[in-house]
Amino acid sequence: MTISGRLRTFIIIGLLPALLIYSVFVLIPIFWSAYYGFFSWKGIGASTFIGFDNYAEALRDPIFWRALKNNLIIVVASIGGQLPIALVLSLILRKSTLFQRFVRSAVFMPMVVASVVIGMIWGYIYHPQIGILNFILDTVGLESWIRDWLGDPGINMYSVSVPVIWANIGPYLILFISAIQNISSEIEDAAKIDGAVGGKWLYLIVIPMIWDTIKVAIVLCISGSLKAFDLIFVMTGGGPAQSTELLATYMYNNTFEVFRYGYGSAVSTLIIVISMILVLGSQLLMRRK
Repeated sequence: MTISGRLRTFIIIGLLPALLIYSVFVLIPIFWSAYYGFFSWKGIGASTFIGFDNYAEALRDPIFWRALKNNLIIVVASIGGQLPIALVLSLILRKSTLFQRFVRSAVFMPMVVASVVIGMIWGYIYHPQIGILNFILDTVGLESWIRDWLGDPGINMYSVSVPVIWANIGPYLILFISAIQNISSEIEDAAKIDGAVGGKWLYLIVIPMIWDTIKVAIVLCISGSLKAFDLIFVMTGGGPAQSTELLATYMYNNTFEVFRYGYGSAVSTLIIVISMILVLGSQLLMRRK
Protein backbone atom coordinates (compact mmCIF):
# COMPACT_ATOMS: atom_id res chain seq x y z
CA MET A 1 0.00 0.00 0.00
CA THR A 2 1.31 3.45 -0.90
CA ILE A 3 1.94 6.17 1.67
CA SER A 4 -1.08 8.16 0.48
CA GLY A 5 -3.25 5.04 0.77
CA ARG A 6 -2.04 4.41 4.30
CA LEU A 7 -2.71 8.02 5.23
CA ARG A 8 -6.21 7.82 3.77
CA THR A 9 -6.89 4.60 5.68
CA PHE A 10 -5.61 6.16 8.90
CA ILE A 11 -7.86 9.21 8.42
CA ILE A 12 -10.90 7.02 7.76
CA ILE A 13 -10.21 4.88 10.84
CA GLY A 14 -9.72 8.04 12.94
CA LEU A 15 -12.98 9.60 11.74
CA LEU A 16 -15.06 6.43 11.93
CA PRO A 17 -15.88 6.53 15.70
CA ALA A 18 -17.01 10.16 15.51
CA LEU A 19 -19.07 9.46 12.38
CA LEU A 20 -20.74 6.48 14.04
CA ILE A 21 -21.61 8.48 17.17
CA TYR A 22 -22.88 11.39 15.03
CA SER A 23 -25.00 9.02 12.94
CA VAL A 24 -26.52 7.28 15.94
CA PHE A 25 -27.35 10.40 17.93
CA VAL A 26 -28.02 12.94 15.13
CA LEU A 27 -28.65 11.56 11.65
CA ILE A 28 -30.76 8.53 12.54
CA PRO A 29 -33.02 10.51 14.97
CA ILE A 30 -33.58 13.13 12.24
CA PHE A 31 -34.87 10.53 9.78
CA TRP A 32 -36.77 8.73 12.56
CA SER A 33 -38.47 12.00 13.52
CA ALA A 34 -39.37 12.73 9.89
CA TYR A 35 -40.85 9.22 9.68
CA TYR A 36 -43.07 9.69 12.73
CA GLY A 37 -44.23 13.01 11.31
CA PHE A 38 -46.50 10.99 9.04
CA PHE A 39 -48.25 9.32 11.99
CA SER A 40 -50.70 10.22 14.71
CA TRP A 41 -48.92 8.94 17.81
CA LYS A 42 -49.11 9.77 21.51
CA GLY A 43 -45.74 8.28 22.42
CA ILE A 44 -47.18 4.98 23.59
CA GLY A 45 -49.48 2.49 21.97
CA ALA A 46 -50.21 2.08 18.30
CA SER A 47 -49.53 4.79 15.73
CA THR A 48 -51.86 5.64 12.85
CA PHE A 49 -50.57 6.64 9.44
CA ILE A 50 -52.11 9.98 8.41
CA GLY A 51 -49.81 11.07 5.59
CA PHE A 52 -49.06 14.78 5.41
CA ASP A 53 -51.87 15.79 7.80
CA ASN A 54 -49.46 16.81 10.60
CA TYR A 55 -47.44 18.99 8.23
CA ALA A 56 -50.57 20.55 6.75
CA GLU A 57 -51.97 21.27 10.22
CA ALA A 58 -48.73 22.95 11.28
CA LEU A 59 -48.70 25.15 8.17
CA ARG A 60 -52.32 26.14 8.83
CA ASP A 61 -51.73 26.97 12.49
CA PRO A 62 -51.26 30.74 13.07
CA ILE A 63 -49.23 30.00 16.21
CA PHE A 64 -46.70 28.14 14.04
CA TRP A 65 -46.29 31.20 11.83
CA ARG A 66 -46.02 33.47 14.86
CA ALA A 67 -43.29 31.19 16.22
CA LEU A 68 -41.51 31.32 12.86
CA LYS A 69 -41.72 35.13 12.84
CA ASN A 70 -40.27 35.26 16.36
CA ASN A 71 -37.50 32.88 15.32
CA LEU A 72 -36.63 35.11 12.38
CA ILE A 73 -36.37 38.05 14.81
CA ILE A 74 -33.87 36.00 16.84
CA VAL A 75 -31.95 35.08 13.65
CA VAL A 76 -31.69 38.70 12.50
CA ALA A 77 -30.79 39.91 16.00
CA SER A 78 -28.13 37.22 16.33
CA ILE A 79 -26.52 37.90 12.95
CA GLY A 80 -26.77 41.67 13.40
CA GLY A 81 -25.63 41.58 17.04
CA GLN A 82 -23.34 38.64 17.75
CA LEU A 83 -21.21 38.75 14.61
CA PRO A 84 -20.42 42.51 14.43
CA ILE A 85 -19.69 42.68 18.17
CA ALA A 86 -17.50 39.58 17.97
CA LEU A 87 -15.66 40.96 14.92
CA VAL A 88 -14.93 44.32 16.55
CA LEU A 89 -13.82 42.64 19.78
CA SER A 90 -11.60 40.26 17.84
CA LEU A 91 -9.76 43.23 16.31
CA ILE A 92 -9.29 44.76 19.75
CA LEU A 93 -8.36 41.53 21.54
CA ARG A 94 -6.31 39.73 18.87
CA LYS A 95 -3.05 40.38 20.70
CA SER A 96 -2.09 38.06 23.53
CA THR A 97 -1.47 40.32 26.50
CA LEU A 98 -2.61 39.33 29.97
CA PHE A 99 -5.42 41.91 29.96
CA GLN A 100 -6.69 40.85 26.53
CA ARG A 101 -6.67 37.18 27.51
CA PHE A 102 -8.69 38.10 30.61
CA VAL A 103 -11.27 40.01 28.54
CA ARG A 104 -11.51 37.12 26.09
CA SER A 105 -12.22 34.75 28.97
CA ALA A 106 -14.84 37.14 30.35
CA VAL A 107 -16.60 37.36 26.98
CA PHE A 108 -16.50 33.58 26.56
CA MET A 109 -17.67 32.91 30.14
CA PRO A 110 -21.44 32.85 29.36
CA MET A 111 -20.82 29.83 27.12
CA VAL A 112 -19.71 27.74 30.11
CA VAL A 113 -22.59 28.89 32.32
CA ALA A 114 -25.77 26.83 32.18
CA SER A 115 -28.44 28.41 29.98
CA VAL A 116 -30.97 27.98 32.78
CA VAL A 117 -28.81 30.15 35.04
CA ILE A 118 -28.45 32.81 32.34
CA GLY A 119 -32.21 32.79 31.77
CA MET A 120 -32.89 33.21 35.48
CA ILE A 121 -30.37 36.06 35.77
CA TRP A 122 -31.89 37.98 32.87
CA GLY A 123 -35.38 37.19 34.14
CA TYR A 124 -34.48 39.00 37.37
CA ILE A 125 -32.85 41.85 35.42
CA TYR A 126 -36.08 42.36 33.46
CA HIS A 127 -38.43 41.83 36.43
CA PRO A 128 -40.98 44.71 36.47
CA GLN A 129 -40.86 45.17 40.29
CA ILE A 130 -37.44 44.08 41.50
CA GLY A 131 -35.48 44.12 38.23
CA ILE A 132 -32.24 46.10 38.14
CA LEU A 133 -33.01 47.50 34.68
CA ASN A 134 -36.14 49.35 35.77
CA PHE A 135 -34.34 50.40 38.99
CA ILE A 136 -31.53 52.01 36.97
CA LEU A 137 -34.00 53.75 34.67
CA ASP A 138 -35.89 55.11 37.68
CA THR A 139 -32.63 56.22 39.33
CA VAL A 140 -31.42 58.21 36.31
CA GLY A 141 -34.80 59.87 35.82
CA LEU A 142 -36.05 57.83 32.87
CA GLU A 143 -39.29 56.67 34.48
CA SER A 144 -41.08 56.87 31.12
CA TRP A 145 -38.84 54.08 29.84
CA ILE A 146 -39.85 51.64 32.57
CA ARG A 147 -41.59 48.62 31.04
CA ASP A 148 -42.70 45.10 31.75
CA TRP A 149 -39.91 43.94 29.46
CA LEU A 150 -41.00 40.31 29.25
CA GLY A 151 -44.73 40.83 29.60
CA ASP A 152 -45.32 43.47 26.92
CA PRO A 153 -46.00 41.67 23.59
CA GLY A 154 -44.77 44.73 21.71
CA ILE A 155 -41.21 44.53 23.00
CA ASN A 156 -40.67 41.17 24.70
CA MET A 157 -39.13 39.48 21.64
CA TYR A 158 -36.56 42.27 21.42
CA SER A 159 -35.96 41.96 25.16
CA VAL A 160 -35.21 38.23 24.99
CA SER A 161 -32.95 38.82 21.99
CA VAL A 162 -30.49 40.72 24.20
CA PRO A 163 -29.50 37.78 26.44
CA VAL A 164 -29.39 35.51 23.37
CA ILE A 165 -26.85 37.87 21.79
CA TRP A 166 -24.91 38.37 25.03
CA ALA A 167 -24.62 34.65 25.78
CA ASN A 168 -23.31 33.63 22.36
CA ILE A 169 -20.66 36.20 21.40
CA GLY A 170 -17.81 34.09 22.79
CA PRO A 171 -17.54 31.35 20.14
CA TYR A 172 -17.58 33.84 17.28
CA LEU A 173 -14.98 35.96 19.05
CA ILE A 174 -12.61 32.97 19.20
CA LEU A 175 -13.43 32.07 15.58
CA PHE A 176 -12.69 35.56 14.29
CA ILE A 177 -9.51 35.95 16.37
CA SER A 178 -8.16 32.72 14.89
CA ALA A 179 -8.99 33.89 11.36
CA ILE A 180 -7.50 37.36 11.83
CA GLN A 181 -4.31 35.97 13.33
CA ASN A 182 -3.81 34.00 10.12
CA ILE A 183 -3.58 37.22 8.11
CA SER A 184 0.06 37.74 7.21
CA SER A 185 1.85 40.53 9.06
CA GLU A 186 3.35 41.61 5.71
CA ILE A 187 -0.16 42.32 4.41
CA GLU A 188 -0.93 44.39 7.51
CA ASP A 189 2.31 46.37 7.14
CA ALA A 190 1.65 47.00 3.44
CA ALA A 191 -1.90 48.11 4.22
CA LYS A 192 -0.64 50.60 6.80
CA ILE A 193 1.82 52.03 4.30
CA ASP A 194 -1.01 52.47 1.80
CA GLY A 195 -3.14 54.21 4.44
CA ALA A 196 -5.55 51.33 5.13
CA VAL A 197 -5.96 51.84 8.88
CA GLY A 198 -8.97 51.79 11.20
CA GLY A 199 -12.19 51.30 9.29
CA LYS A 200 -10.38 50.92 5.97
CA TRP A 201 -8.26 48.10 7.40
CA LEU A 202 -11.42 46.32 8.53
CA TYR A 203 -13.39 46.85 5.32
CA LEU A 204 -10.66 46.45 2.70
CA ILE A 205 -8.38 43.86 4.27
CA VAL A 206 -9.90 41.97 7.20
CA ILE A 207 -13.42 41.25 5.95
CA PRO A 208 -12.36 40.07 2.45
CA MET A 209 -9.63 37.83 3.88
CA ILE A 210 -11.86 36.17 6.48
CA TRP A 211 -14.95 36.06 4.27
CA ASP A 212 -15.17 32.26 4.36
CA THR A 213 -14.99 32.34 8.15
CA ILE A 214 -17.82 34.90 8.23
CA LYS A 215 -19.93 32.62 6.02
CA VAL A 216 -19.34 29.72 8.40
CA ALA A 217 -20.23 31.95 11.37
CA ILE A 218 -23.50 32.96 9.71
CA VAL A 219 -24.40 29.30 9.13
CA LEU A 220 -23.74 28.54 12.80
CA CYS A 221 -25.69 31.64 13.82
CA ILE A 222 -28.75 30.68 11.77
CA SER A 223 -28.80 27.06 12.89
CA GLY A 224 -28.24 28.02 16.53
CA SER A 225 -30.97 30.67 16.46
CA LEU A 226 -33.57 28.38 14.90
CA LYS A 227 -33.10 25.81 17.66
CA ALA A 228 -33.08 28.44 20.43
CA PHE A 229 -35.10 27.09 23.30
CA ASP A 230 -33.63 27.09 26.79
CA LEU A 231 -33.19 30.84 27.42
CA ILE A 232 -36.65 31.70 26.10
CA PHE A 233 -38.28 28.80 27.91
CA VAL A 234 -36.76 29.80 31.25
CA MET A 235 -37.56 33.52 30.89
CA THR A 236 -41.06 33.41 29.39
CA GLY A 237 -42.06 29.83 28.58
CA GLY A 238 -43.25 31.17 25.22
CA GLY A 239 -45.76 33.54 26.80
CA PRO A 240 -47.58 35.66 27.56
CA ALA A 241 -50.27 34.49 25.14
CA GLN A 242 -47.57 32.82 22.99
CA SER A 243 -46.06 36.20 22.11
CA THR A 244 -42.53 34.80 22.58
CA GLU A 245 -43.28 31.36 21.18
CA LEU A 246 -40.43 29.94 19.09
CA LEU A 247 -40.47 26.94 16.81
CA ALA A 248 -38.59 24.89 19.41
CA THR A 249 -40.95 25.83 22.25
CA TYR A 250 -43.93 25.26 19.96
CA MET A 251 -42.61 21.78 19.18
CA TYR A 252 -41.88 21.07 22.87
CA ASN A 253 -45.34 22.16 24.03
CA ASN A 254 -47.11 20.05 21.42
CA THR A 255 -44.91 17.03 22.01
CA PHE A 256 -44.51 16.88 25.77
CA GLU A 257 -47.41 18.96 27.09
CA VAL A 258 -50.28 17.50 25.04
CA PHE A 259 -48.46 14.27 24.01
CA ARG A 260 -48.74 14.70 20.25
CA TYR A 261 -45.46 13.04 19.35
CA GLY A 262 -46.32 12.65 15.68
CA TYR A 263 -47.21 16.32 15.33
CA GLY A 264 -44.10 17.37 17.26
CA SER A 265 -41.97 15.20 14.95
CA ALA A 266 -43.49 16.94 11.93
CA VAL A 267 -42.72 20.35 13.44
CA SER A 268 -39.12 19.33 14.16
CA THR A 269 -38.74 18.24 10.53
CA LEU A 270 -40.12 21.59 9.37
CA ILE A 271 -37.55 23.34 11.58
CA ILE A 272 -34.77 21.43 9.81
CA VAL A 273 -36.20 22.29 6.39
CA ILE A 274 -36.54 25.98 7.29
CA SER A 275 -33.00 26.00 8.65
CA MET A 276 -31.65 24.49 5.43
CA ILE A 277 -33.54 27.05 3.33
CA LEU A 278 -32.18 29.97 5.36
CA VAL A 279 -28.63 28.59 5.34
CA LEU A 280 -28.74 28.00 1.58
CA GLY A 281 -30.23 31.45 1.00
CA SER A 282 -27.54 33.12 3.10
CA GLN A 283 -24.78 31.30 1.23
CA LEU A 284 -26.26 32.27 -2.14
CA LEU A 285 -26.48 35.90 -1.08
CA MET A 286 -22.88 35.87 0.12
CA ARG A 287 -21.42 34.33 -3.00
CA ARG A 288 -18.68 36.32 -4.64
CA LYS A 289 -16.41 35.84 -7.62
